[in-house]
Amino acid sequence: MTDKAYNDCVDNFADGVYRFIVKNIRHTEDAQDIVQSAFEKLWVNRSQVIPEKAKSYLFTVAYHQMIDHIRKTNKMPLADETAIPLQKITQQDSELKQVLMRAVNELNPTQKSLVLLKDYEGYSYQEIGEIMNLSESQVKVYLHRARLILKNKLSAYAPTPIHAD
Repeated sequence: MTDKAYNDCVDNFADGVYRFIVKNIRHTEDAQDIVQSAFEKLWVNRSQVIPEKAKSYLFTVAYHQMIDHIRKTNKMPLADETAIPLQKITQQDSELKQVLMRAVNELNPTQKSLVLLKDYEGYSYQEIGEIMNLSESQVKVYLHRARLILKNKLSAYAPTPIHAD
């Protein structure tokens, strides 16, 4: 990987990696440290990383560092911690996003990572498997279970329908 390819990675992937980590650990400073460390590892290993695989490499490194961070600090994500600011959205969209993020935050760390990687970042099942050291079939099963849990949690938030007499 050339210096230009590395700089392109920073420009193209830094926000996505940060978004993924901060949504998982809910602490902005720790998320920034993890992302910076992931890019540092990419820089150190740039001669071995194929530019087309750099995004997957970054998410894999960041994911493993996030897991290590959680284990070291015994810090599990809590719904009441620092939230990601939502800007320029309508009140209804804001409420919907808050309900959705509250439900996602209630998932266990593996389920939460799967949902974020697939539905927020757009990774394929194979790529998620590589990042999380799971088989493609495990990713599909775990993601299906996580979505069922989300569906049940979100249905609990849904307003009850009003019946006309």
